[in-house]
Amino acid sequence: MRFQLLDIVPYVENPVTGRLVSPAERLDQVVELARRAERLGFDAFSVGERHSGRFLSSSPTVLLGAIAASTSAIRLNSGVTVLSVLDPVRVAEDYATIDQLSRGRLELTIGKGNEVAQFPLFGLEIDDQWELLADKYALLRRLWRETEVDWDATPYTRAQRGTTTLPRPYAGAPRVWHGSATTLASAALAARWGDPLFSANAIQPLRNYAVLVRHYRDEVARHGHDPRFAYVGAGAGALFIADTTQEAKRLYGPVYEALVAATNVPGNNSPFRDIDHAIAEGPALVGSPQQVVDKIGRFHEALGHDVQSVSLPTTLPIEQQHEQLERLAGEVFPALRREFPTTLWGPGDPYADRPAFAGGAQPDAAAAVEATGHAARPATTAAAR
Repeated sequence: MRFQLLDIVPYVENPVTGRLVSPAERLDQVVELARRAERLGFDAFSVGERHSGRFLSSSPTVLLGAIAASTSAIRLNSGVTVLSVLDPVRVAEDYATIDQLSRGRLELTIGKGNEVAQFPLFGLEIDDQWELLADKYALLRRLWRETEVDWDATPYTRAQRGTTTLPRPYAGAPRVWHGSATTLASAALAARWGDPLFSANAIQPLRNYAVLVRHYRDEVARHGHDPRFAYVGAGAGALFIADTTQEAKRLYGPVYEALVAATNVPGNNSPFRDIDHAIAEGPALVGSPQQVVDKIGRFHEALGHDVQSVSLPTTLPIEQQHEQLERLAGEVFPALRREFPTTLWGPGDPYADRPAFAGGAQPDAAAAVEATGHAARPATTAAAR
């Protein structure tokens, strides 16, 4: 199993203490968490994208550029790039720039987003969200793989005549994942192209996400794609690790319950309103290290996923967030890596050598950290120059 740290950069006060850092400090924290995650052997760091609500992630490309410039081994991802509301030409340009800055470490996760308020902000109709996503992705694929692209106008995209976007991706088109939270459409789109799927697994019961993953794998087979590369990622709910489950509930339970009580956003409401319910039946990773290991194991039984994404409790002081990262890396990940091996980003994955080819780190960032005691620096090669 591989591991990703995701920050959708929520900007809300701690509901128990009222503490709220400045926007500048919060954005600094994102970059520092990426650096720390790299040092601890995380495989990937992902930045979300939101255009409504209390989030500071409206410009994920800016943040990923800063992270690319201050890291060297960790893969960079988005979670998700809201392609439905964006210009695919600009997406091709911006993310290829990050790919160049990171020497080929970029992977992209696309989706239509789950904030209904974002569509009128961009002059779009929410009823068109799936058609917008499918059409714009078809164009993005061509822009990253071809030069002098000709594309006829559709109701959802402008015509292109002889379009070549610059910069080009660093080492061929980056891999694209498809984020799926509640519906089958994104899973079906991923399977159509033979791309991997990222299941949110963050709010609803696990069985709901298992339906998405089963549909995806069925569709991969129907379209005739190689099932070996039908990789699946999974998110998680609230995270808090302590020595015992009782201590974790005592320390984090009031924060969790106050946050969900204050959440009233269509599509983002969890049915797990108290900490006991969230731990017992929801996707929350709250408890002792062994309890978190066991719960991710239950995720894997239902989803068969290759990469586990986690998000920190960002309303807590940054020192506590750092402690959570340390405990994840030292007390949770090793057992899961042993128990659930995967070819993702390793031998057998056609994208595994992309960062290495581009002068980046070893395919397994954790192995590099374990072997050397620090993250590998990019090699100075002709390709890197």
